[in-house]
Amino acid sequence: MLSEYLAIGEISKPQGVRGELKVRPITCDIDRFDGMTQVFLKRGETYAPVGIRVNRIAPDAVYMQMDGVNDRTQAEALRGQMLYVDRAHAVQLDEDATFICDLIGLHGLTDDGRDLGTLKDVLQPGGNDVYVFRGSLGEVLVPALRSVVEKVDLEAGEIRLVGSRLNEVAVFDAD
Repeated sequence: MLSEYLAIGEISKPQGVRGELKVRPITCDIDRFDGMTQVFLKRGETYAPVGIRVNRIAPDAVYMQMDGVNDRTQAEALRGQMLYVDRAHAVQLDEDATFICDLIGLHGLTDDGRDLGTLKDVLQPGGNDVYVFRGSLGEVLVPALRSVVEKVDLEAGEIRLVGSRLNEVAVFDAD
């Protein structure tokens, strides 16, 4: 089941003495913060909406004010908190794209019967993403190429891969 909320940033520290927060974005498009007025904070098993005002966007950080946070002590208490958006306000993806958080935990299977285990991470070194599976074969790194990834089935919890292509492009690292 897909989560209704997607993480977009982590509060890294207070900025100044008036409650401003420095946020480390974890989204491919940092400009998505421009004009944003609300985020969600996870409180136990629920997500609470909180009003924000984005003050400025730097290449590696977003500086914002959060409703009810007026001094450094209040800002410090939020250090490490993740910021979320609901799917209704998430960035619209291309038809064949999937959020990374929806891929993590899927099971990797090849069309020739190999079980690669569970997708534990998606590396983004530039160019194309690399899927990191862990299972009985150890750690397997697979480039996320159309010629390799046959099908991503979120409902079935699987990523189907073309087995014949894996020997050419995958990195197998048996534990």
